[in-house]
Amino acid sequence: MSDFEITRRRYAAIGFAQELGALAMRYYLNRESLAVSMKGAQDFLTVADGAVEQRFREMIADAFPGDGVVGEEAGGANAENLWIIDPIDGTSNFARDNPHWCVSIGFLRRGVPEAGVIFAPVMNELYEAQRGQGARRNGKTIHPSGETDIGRATIEIGWSSRRPHEDYIGLARATFEAGAQAKRSASGALGVCYAADGRTDGYMELHINAWDVAAGVIIAREAGAAVSNFFSGDALTTGNPILVATPALAPRLAAMMGLEAGELLTG
Repeated sequence: MSDFEITRRRYAAIGFAQELGALAMRYYLNRESLAVSMKGAQDFLTVADGAVEQRFREMIADAFPGDGVVGEEAGGANAENLWIIDPIDGTSNFARDNPHWCVSIGFLRRGVPEAGVIFAPVMNELYEAQRGQGARRNGKTIHPSGETDIGRATIEIGWSSRRPHEDYIGLARATFEAGAQAKRSASGALGVCYAADGRTDGYMELHINAWDVAAGVIIAREAGAAVSNFFSGDALTTGNPILVATPALAPRLAAMMGLEAGELLTG
């Protein structure tokens, strides 16, 4: 696939994300329409999730009919040209009228992240990147904070129901004991972007699914953050840990997570 074809998909994804964000906003502003249900403990689902993902699948079928799609709600299979969507990342926030949620769209070519777009409609912030071309928020180039002192750092720690609570508590304790501040905002996609954009100094989660970070990992790498090798192994179907951080802090945070510092990716 040529660079032109990847660029064409990136620009298409920007348009898709904005249209899907507008669709999600119509539900968000009409609370009675959400029909909130639960897929599991602290695992929210609204009718907007399904509607946004279905519309995205229609867009891809029309614009790139040979490409595959994997989504949080309807699944899918691997393909040479693969789109991965989280229709609403931060659904618990979305369901509770909290503006910290987004639409996340990643594009992979033969298993390698090539482009990503993340759009937070309430805040009107759009992150996007393409491999080798940098990362931007609303058109402005972004970079991680550059923080080198763990005692000055703010680290977001994502929570996963697929790992024991004790593991999360232990990671939070290690973070505080290292001298850092810890927080949680309940959107992995935005958490990764904020670490890439210097709004925090790192994001780590002991297990996360591919649709949460398929867009974020390419945005973070292109911004210049250190990123764990998320798409190693069978990440597409089983997920993996994720770490995104300013390069100076990444090795220490990786050790706290039980990851090998030598496996971190940059650029």
